[in-house]
Amino acid sequence: MELFNLNHVSFSFPNTDQYVLKDISLSVNEGEFLVIGGASGSGKTTLLKLLKRELTPTGKLEGEILYKNKLIHEWGERQMVEQVGYVFQDPDNQIVMDEVMQEIVFGLENLGYSTFEMRKRVAEMVHFFGVEDLLSAKPSELSGGQKQLLNLLSVLLMKPRVLLLDEPTSQLDPVAAKELILMLERLNKETGMTIVLVEHRLEELYAVADRVVLMESGEVRYEGDSRQVIGALYADCATQFFPYLPAFARLYMEFEEMPIVSAIPLTVKECKQWIGRDEHEIVPVEAQLNQSKERWILEMDDVFFQYQKKAPFVLKSFTLRIPKGQFFAMVGGNGSGKTTALRASLGSIKPQRGKVYLNGQDMKKMKDSEWLGKIAYLPQNPRTYFVQQTIEEEMQSIGERLKLPDLTKRMHHLLEAFDISHLRTRHPYDCSGGEVQKAALACILLGEPEMLFIDEPTKGMDPVSKKHLGELLYSLQQDGLTIFMVTHDIGFAASYAQRCAMMFDGEIAADGTPDELFKGNYFYTTAINRATRETKQPEVLTYEEAVATWAVRESI
Repeated sequence: MELFNLNHVSFSFPNTDQYVLKDISLSVNEGEFLVIGGASGSGKTTLLKLLKRELTPTGKLEGEILYKNKLIHEWGERQMVEQVGYVFQDPDNQIVMDEVMQEIVFGLENLGYSTFEMRKRVAEMVHFFGVEDLLSAKPSELSGGQKQLLNLLSVLLMKPRVLLLDEPTSQLDPVAAKELILMLERLNKETGMTIVLVEHRLEELYAVADRVVLMESGEVRYEGDSRQVIGALYADCATQFFPYLPAFARLYMEFEEMPIVSAIPLTVKECKQWIGRDEHEIVPVEAQLNQSKERWILEMDDVFFQYQKKAPFVLKSFTLRIPKGQFFAMVGGNGSGKTTALRASLGSIKPQRGKVYLNGQDMKKMKDSEWLGKIAYLPQNPRTYFVQQTIEEEMQSIGERLKLPDLTKRMHHLLEAFDISHLRTRHPYDCSGGEVQKAALACILLGEPEMLFIDEPTKGMDPVSKKHLGELLYSLQQDGLTIFMVTHDIGFAASYAQRCAMMFDGEIAADGTPDELFKGNYFYTTAINRATRETKQPEVLTYEEAVATWAVRESI
């Protein structure tokens, strides 16, 4: 049975003739696990919101959307609220209460459920997610990943027939992301719940999806089961979509002289079985790490921090040194203290104990004017950075505040570098998550800072944009910029960072090169590393490393 039917749907936002969606005809079957991918701005989120009537964006809608063979706007309000659940890309946009328990039951209370029914549902779902320790916390104290789990939990308490998710793993560490996907797969298989998921991190999803849809410029370009889509992409030489494919599927299609679509590996197990068949030519790859001999630009010595006097310490004897000109990445589980460490390092929060030095100066004794323009910070939620009506106005405001020369030239260069010139007159809140991320980075780089602090910079970015960002950050680092990045994106850190550290329980548990930190891990590593470990081939972290090591031709 088809739950949703979209018939020749087109959509455009107000005051523009440009269509975000163009003549989309698509069905969603009952009990299906449907994954939608595509570049930032391709229309994925807009399409998803059209399936949730209460979230339909303002604009011109053409065509018709049916739910169970009835126009979506003809259904009763309560029916649609209960039957179609939605989890936002930005978890802060969904949280409305000051207590976790209040947030969880907010929807049920508004629909008038009895106390008995609410307690029963909460007990069942909290146990399923294993988040009992979060019930007494405040949402403001949770990490981004914990907030995302809270939102998913509160939506599932409504027992929806359809669950719509907009990049649910974007704020989760690799272990939590994998657990979430397994939870969704379990919900789909054990309850028959229909799941429609928009995501950029597709590596783990091809193996669980019943159907994959790839969008481009507001249109559906490819649709089918996972292996059919991969085979069709290679048959059409659609190289713009190759970065959206699992790394081991790409290697198989590149390396096999006569690839068979039905044999394309989608899991680590399948890839190991394929790799183990033959010996491949090995081309040694020299290490690229260039240890800096410069002085420390950032020093954190024995730092302790807690948000409230009687609360546990989030940072415990935290010590870190970053030399000038280094690209440093910090990874770790949700709630391990990564963002807190980043905020303490740039002086936005004051440690209870310990010292933080920037360029040899104690940050507690520095005036704002002494570091204004020298350091730049991009928060985890980039939309909070904007206060003006358009991206162009925001950049002009920053330039005037910093009294920058050649402002117009700098703006043009950065907008071109991030490929967002077409967004200059758009309101930041009308942009996709990836577009906002790129716009915020362009704004903070206007002042040409000495050190850049970035929290989850790849969140919401498609693979092509991530590669573009990585190359840009690498270029800036080569020109002398020091970068302190907090991320869950192991592949991104492995590809571009010179040095990585892993946080655990408020301390740095391990520190070294990407190879030293990630190779040999079972979970805190890339999928292709798990697939190539203990096989006849060299252990690699990224597709690009495998291409070089195995002497496979590169398609893009």
